[in-house]
Amino acid sequence: MPINLHLFVYGTLRPGDVRWSLLEPFVADGGRADSAVGHLFDTGLDYPAAVFGGDGTIVGRTYQLRADTLDKALAVLDEEEDTVLGLYRRVELTTGCGVRAWAYEYGDGLDLTPIESGDWFLR
Repeated sequence: MPINLHLFVYGTLRPGDVRWSLLEPFVADGGRADSAVGHLFDTGLDYPAAVFGGDGTIVGRTYQLRADTLDKALAVLDEEEDTVLGLYRRVELTTGCGVRAWAYEYGDGLDLTPIESGDWFLR
């Protein structure tokens, strides 16, 4: 099975938001506009929560990660995602563009407000 070198981001890891600097050193390309099946929520804590699956669409961007720093990238992101309320977990999914990618899915414990557009930047 090939190694997954892609990451789908939908919130604060997107360029222009507060955690892009965590991801930027590890990307190998400029990314592409993409989507994933699921629902996006506002946590009320300045970051979103995604629940994958169902009938909704989450708007985001997919990046290829650098193979030489893949393990470090995933370790840094896993640690960061585990520090926020709701405790996110890394999952694999197939994006709307057909790319197999990692993404971070919401755990539980927060009061969530649906983002009807599916786009964190349009909330």
